[in-house]
Amino acid sequence: MLTTLQGPRILLRPLQYTDADALLQAAADGELWNLTVTVVPSASTIDSYLKKALDGRDAGSVMPFVIVLKDSGEVIGSTRFWKIDPMNRKLEIGSSWISARWQKSFVNTEAKYLMLRHAFEVLDCVRVQFTTDENNQKSRNAILRLGAQQEGIVRHERIMPDGRKRNSVRFSIIDDEWPQVRQALEQKLAEDRG
Repeated sequence: MLTTLQGPRILLRPLQYTDADALLQAAADGELWNLTVTVVPSASTIDSYLKKALDGRDAGSVMPFVIVLKDSGEVIGSTRFWKIDPMNRKLEIGSSWISARWQKSFVNTEAKYLMLRHAFEVLDCVRVQFTTDENNQKSRNAILRLGAQQEGIVRHERIMPDGRKRNSVRFSIIDDEWPQVRQALEQKLAEDRG
């Protein structure tokens, strides 16, 4: 089932193969494909990026989205639920990236709020986790600002495209924490709309 998550200023709609050009344009804002701490598609990797995400959706383990500005319809990034485990009622939010000019704006907070609300209140999750590169301080700070708790560092958790063995930092929000996290995020979004 394809789900669209809609907020006041953005919507997260299901990723499609036809989003290739829009994603490349979004990633060009900041040449995000050059980042070594995350995977953002480039012209040479967009096909495999889309195939992996959409194969995961077909298998039921991934729900990939594009991040769209409601006012203009512009695609400004991508994010996904993955490692979806219905039996244990848990998943991970990841593979998130946003065009450079929209970083440090309302976009990440609103996107993660929509995803967390869907995870806890629709999918009935008991745990939502986040994983980021140990070297990605910007991402680590953003995850902490959401209200997630750092759990630890997973050593050599994955091999990056450049061959580097990545240590990853794991964070989570559990169902008992969601009401307080939700309230804080709603307050932050209200202040951002100010």
